[in-house]
Amino acid sequence: MVEIEKVLHMNGGDGNTSYAINSLHPRTVASMVKPILEECIERLYITLLPECLKMADLGCSTGSNTLLVVSDVLEIIGTKSKMLNLPPPSLQAFLNDLPGNDFNTIFRSLPSFYTKLENEKGSSFGHCFITTVAGSFYGRLFPSNSLHFVHSSYALMWISMVPKQLVCETQEALNKGNICIAKTSPPAVFDAYLKHFEKDFTMFLKCRAEELVPGGRMVLTTMGSIKSDDPLSIWEVVGLKLNDMVLEGLIESEKLDNFNLPYYAPTSEEVKKVIEVEGSFTLHKFEVFKMDWDSYIKKANIGLDRQGRAAMIATDIRAVGEPILSSQFGEEAMDDLFQRFKAVVLDHMEAEKCEYINLVISLTKKG
Repeated sequence: MVEIEKVLHMNGGDGNTSYAINSLHPRTVASMVKPILEECIERLYITLLPECLKMADLGCSTGSNTLLVVSDVLEIIGTKSKMLNLPPPSLQAFLNDLPGNDFNTIFRSLPSFYTKLENEKGSSFGHCFITTVAGSFYGRLFPSNSLHFVHSSYALMWISMVPKQLVCETQEALNKGNICIAKTSPPAVFDAYLKHFEKDFTMFLKCRAEELVPGGRMVLTTMGSIKSDDPLSIWEVVGLKLNDMVLEGLIESEKLDNFNLPYYAPTSEEVKKVIEVEGSFTLHKFEVFKMDWDSYIKKANIGLDRQGRAAMIATDIRAVGEPILSSQFGEEAMDDLFQRFKAVVLDHMEAEKCEYINLVISLTKKG
């Protein structure tokens, strides 16, 4: 069985299939979420007026996007302190991900980040101190009442493990032929994923409630779905291509039948229910926005034709999924798999009217 914490990470380094150079989609989403981030940080700063604002970015991954939210928070608190005629606060930022994450790329990027900050902002902005914290955010990561702000983007749809009901090698696989919730998955698969999401997200909220100061805030962005039993996930297309490779004898059927991604895209109702039942946070904003699978490419005005857009989507998905997929199906299968994916992804998107559903959640710790 795959050890999730060892293989659930993006492709490291800065090569052609690395996440560092194939993460335009989450960057586009971050720019769309920025107004909510600005409102949250401004209200937090005005309410608490910390001399050193301590924040954590959970599921930070690696590459240029990793320091994006740190830059945004620095700019927001620096501008607000100037408006209030107060000395600029320092910022202590903790970047968190699982131990398999490429933290070395982050470390190598810090000197140039600090230099750029000094050149652009000078003394008008406070000092910035960045460190990394390895571990699962489905458990405690920080001391009690030590954080003012928690951010997470495109991480919470990755649950802590594959639901136990799906991991059984002594009888027929419950989600046979699929690697995630798919249109052919039986209701028991939906139920297993939903229950595990509820358990994980409850634990996430409990841990953050311990770690945040009273009045501390969170902004969370995650993949979602309109109906959890018909998510039209892009991972379903990857699963279809793996099925083709099984039929051609390139992959053993048992390897596919015994593999499921630790991935669940909840509905807005499912998220709100957990927040309400757990009870530690006040929900301020909950926004849902949709994007076609290739709209982030179109927004960037890169000028790619249809073939180019398909290739970019395929490389982006490979940068995210290759470590966990290759751990099950072998590195030698990856080129073939994502070539097949590239050939069909846009046709599938147009036929099924596929969209990314993005959930943006702004919360404040009670008390």
